[in-house]
Amino acid sequence: MESELREDNVKCKMLTESLDFIEEVPKDRGKTSHNCDICKKSFARKESLATHKHIHTGEKPHHCDICGKSFYQKYALTNHKRIHTGERPYRCNICGQSFSEGGTLTKHKRVHTGEKPYRCDCCGQSFSEVGTLTKHKRVHTGEKPFRCDVCSQSFSEGSSLTRHKRIHTGGRPYHCDVCGKSFSQSHVLTNHKRIHTGKRPYQCVICGQSYSTLSILSTHKRIHTGEKPFQCDVCGKSFSQNNVLNNHKRIHTGKRPYLCVTCGQSYSTASTLSTHKRIHTGEKPYRCDICGKSFSENTHLTVHKRIHTGEKPYQCEICGQSFAVGGTLAKHKRIHTGEEPYQCDTCGQSFSQNDQLNKHKCTSTREKAYHHDNSFSDNDG
Repeated sequence: MESELREDNVKCKMLTESLDFIEEVPKDRGKTSHNCDICKKSFARKESLATHKHIHTGEKPHHCDICGKSFYQKYALTNHKRIHTGERPYRCNICGQSFSEGGTLTKHKRVHTGEKPYRCDCCGQSFSEVGTLTKHKRVHTGEKPFRCDVCSQSFSEGSSLTRHKRIHTGGRPYHCDVCGKSFSQSHVLTNHKRIHTGKRPYQCVICGQSYSTLSILSTHKRIHTGEKPFQCDVCGKSFSQNNVLNNHKRIHTGKRPYLCVTCGQSYSTASTLSTHKRIHTGEKPYRCDICGKSFSENTHLTVHKRIHTGEKPYQCEICGQSFAVGGTLAKHKRIHTGEEPYQCDTCGQSFSQNDQLNKHKCTSTREKAYHHDNSFSDNDG
């Protein structure tokens, strides 16, 4: 009974975070309340209590007649149906972006206003949504209440579990009407469509660089702040993104769960597999809007664009020289450190760059061939 009640509480959390629907009675309200006999929550209206009880019973009485998906509440079904119809009746009067739900528009407007009314009492970080604060707090507590019943992997967010389950089911219900590509998540489709439109609505106030998604902008900002809040509990290395930490951990475990069905090669991340598949398909979805050149990876496009903009964001802290690519800066630093990590396995000579080693090997091969030919000429003479 205790475990069932704990599971119900998790479901209750998940719904409260994603659908702000529960009209709970404030403690100081003197009106008649309706109490849940399972978790003791109180509600102002009998109908709200009846809806709430569906969390405990698991009943989802409202069904989508298009895809069959079920919901606890009727209004959640109404919002869901807009996925199929494409209806977005709520429009932002600042940027013109439209949304299928009024609550989503309210949250979106905080992108423009910068309002972040919800503050973490552990680290002081502020958020524009109470649900985001609730999820953030799990970074500090380590709580992962949402568990996959197929592989037992746990997640800090209910939405992460929902997305994860599609790995097992293969579900990709969201389709791009431009290129036909399918996605397992609605917001990934929205972000993907910006590849075709070239829209980058989120701008960094520090360097002016623009991004297609708010999450990429948030990650980018850590370049300026140096923040790396996600730490590996095995080796202590820190990362600016949680998913990068999860991918890093597979170095220690050796796990490579993503398999290419064409050549059988395995990868530690789904994104690496997706990028690899383009070797077989020849797909180059990232196109430069200045010169029209296309690339198989977004990072390659980002680096390429610096040819046009002249941007060189990577600066040597020793001599001040700047570079367009992080890897070029790493090579440059070896001038100062004297590091020569690339060694010839034939003569033992070391080099600071791999291309120098390759050039050396070619020269050595040609010289050997020359001496070999000359030795034959001497013998003939």
